[in-house]
Amino acid sequence: MKPSIALFFAALAIVASPAVALDKVTFATNWLAEAEHGGFYQALADGTYEKFGLDVTILQGGPQTNNKLLLAAGKIEFNLGANMIQAFDAAARDVPIVVVASMFQKDPFIFMSHPGAGLDRFEDLPKARAFVGRDAIVSVYQWLRTAYGFKEENIKPYSFNSGPFIADKGSIEEGYATSEPYEVERQGKFKPNVFLLADYGYDSYSTTIEARRDLIEKNPDLVRRFVDASIIGWYNYIYGDNTKANALIRRDNPDITEGQLAYSVAKLKDYGIVDSGDSLEHGVGAMADARMQSFFAKMAAAGLFKPDLDYKRAYTLQFVNKGVGLELRPRP
Repeated sequence: MKPSIALFFAALAIVASPAVALDKVTFATNWLAEAEHGGFYQALADGTYEKFGLDVTILQGGPQTNNKLLLAAGKIEFNLGANMIQAFDAAARDVPIVVVASMFQKDPFIFMSHPGAGLDRFEDLPKARAFVGRDAIVSVYQWLRTAYGFKEENIKPYSFNSGPFIADKGSIEEGYATSEPYEVERQGKFKPNVFLLADYGYDSYSTTIEARRDLIEKNPDLVRRFVDASIIGWYNYIYGDNTKANALIRRDNPDITEGQLAYSVAKLKDYGIVDSGDSLEHGVGAMADARMQSFFAKMAAAGLFKPDLDYKRAYTLQFVNKGVGLELRPRP
């Protein structure tokens, strides 16, 4: 057979051969689509997941869903965790869920207060009426109580409506640095004081990727590829063109506005939520044993966990701190 004919049939065989199948995985979030999930949508929108051999479905969370149960039951491959309290609780309950990466170096949890109402310093906040949601009452507020003297008798129910806070100048309200201040400014026509609890010792990781222990053990390569692709997605979302990702977010959550998305992305950058601290050297997603120990000790002192809990079962450093995507950060 002549060389040219041989090359023709070889090329024909390549064209005719089936494409390599992508691994189908589902990643569930803990709320409706928003900029706080942007890196995952970015990796989906720009084909990064596909480049890593993944066919990813993003399953939205919401007020009436608990996607962590789907993960625990093995119905999905990955889940978005809000903070390490949830992960430590899973370890305490012997639920085989493990944090494999943290997309946020700082938890965006904040308190807001009215300016010029005697609540302009963090040390003023314990005396204020506090609009706090049910989940925060049994978690972060317990730490605030032991660390800073916040009082449970000051708690007022918070139903994700800022109206009562706006009307009460002697109150404070929980929120996310990337979200609630925007709505308060829009509805209340004033700029609230914002206190990021990460600046006052609340050193939880946030927006974590969770997987089941058996998936980590049986298919670590799948976990690695999802983590690496998500890290790259986050770099591109906060530093690159996130237009397509935001379009996907608005497709899944039509109620979110372009203004809210732009505000959230700006605050993710301003506060160093995604890229600061350890991530500057080790890459987005970074985690450290020392910080895990620090946060667990605080939560145990606040009475959330028994001090002898084997909290290290809640996470693994196997898939992070490898410098993935560092070249995507803009140079000064």
